[in-house]
Amino acid sequence: MLRGRRLQEDALLDTPDGTLRQRQCALRVRTESGRSIVTFKGPVQPGTMKIREEIETAVGDGDVLLQVFEQLGFRVWFRYEKYREEYAGDDLVVAIDETPVGTFVELEGGEAAIQAMTHALGRTEADYVLDSYRGLFLQHQQKYGYETPHMFFLDDDE
Repeated sequence: MLRGRRLQEDALLDTPDGTLRQRQCALRVRTESGRSIVTFKGPVQPGTMKIREEIETAVGDGDVLLQVFEQLGFRVWFRYEKYREEYAGDDLVVAIDETPVGTFVELEGGEAAIQAMTHALGRTEADYVLDSYRGLFLQHQQKYGYETPHMFFLDDDE
C-alpha cells in the first residue's frame, strides 16, 4: 500500500526543566492533513536499531491539545517539518522523509523485516542512522554555521 507524499508538522514538548529529555523520552504532537496524533516515546533501547516504546492516539484538534499541555506545564521546545511518503507491507513500513536537512529512509516494523529490507536495499547495519531529527538538525546547523530554533522548509520567497 502506498500513502502519497504529505507534509507533517511535529511539535516536541517537555517541562521547563527538561524532565522528558532527561529520561530520554519524547512527547510529540503531529499534524498532517488536518489530522493530529499525540505520541509518547520511551527511552531508546540499546542495540543496533533504534527500538523504543511508542504509545500514540489520534486526537480531534492538535492545536487545542497543545494548549492543554501548556496548561499542564509542558512547553513546545522544538518544531519541525518533513514530507513523508510511505509504502506499507505485512510487517514493515518504509517511509521516505524529506526534511530541510536531507532525505532519509525510515524502516518501521519487526527486526527480521527491517533486516531483510536493509539487505534488499543493498545496505548494512553500519548505514543505520540512530539519531533523532533534532540531533541531525543540530549537526546540520553546526556544519553550515547558522542558528534557528526550529527545522522548517524555507518559503519560496525567502
